[in-house]
Amino acid sequence: MSTLKEGTADVGIAREEPKGWRDVPTGGLITEAGNAMEYETGDWRTFRPVWHKDRCIQCLFCWVYCPDSAVEVRDGKVVGIDYKHCKGCGICANECPPKVRAIKMELESEAAGEGAAGNEGGGKDNA
Repeated sequence: MSTLKEGTADVGIAREEPKGWRDVPTGGLITEAGNAMEYETGDWRTFRPVWHKDRCIQCLFCWVYCPDSAVEVRDGKVVGIDYKHCKGCGICANECPPKVRAIKMELESEAAGEGAAGNEGGGKDNA
């Protein structure tokens, strides 16, 4: 930990200085494997996938194609969406078979009022 910046109140807590541009790896590389769970990235999405358990045929295409591992699976079955890590890209909804459409993308502002609607499996919800 570094010392407090000049002009800040000393309350006995050491604070880390933010990294400068020279301290960040070139190209934004991830230098430490397995740290994605440390970063909750779902707060800035515009759209949210809403999973409908009653329509789901458990093909797991959504889970396979989700770039954020936000589709929660237990015992080989989809159980919900991890909204703390879902960025709302819509790949899961796009890969869901057309005759099924168990995942529907909705505006975050509309879906947030529903809480974990369509997420009966107990997925983690930020709303």
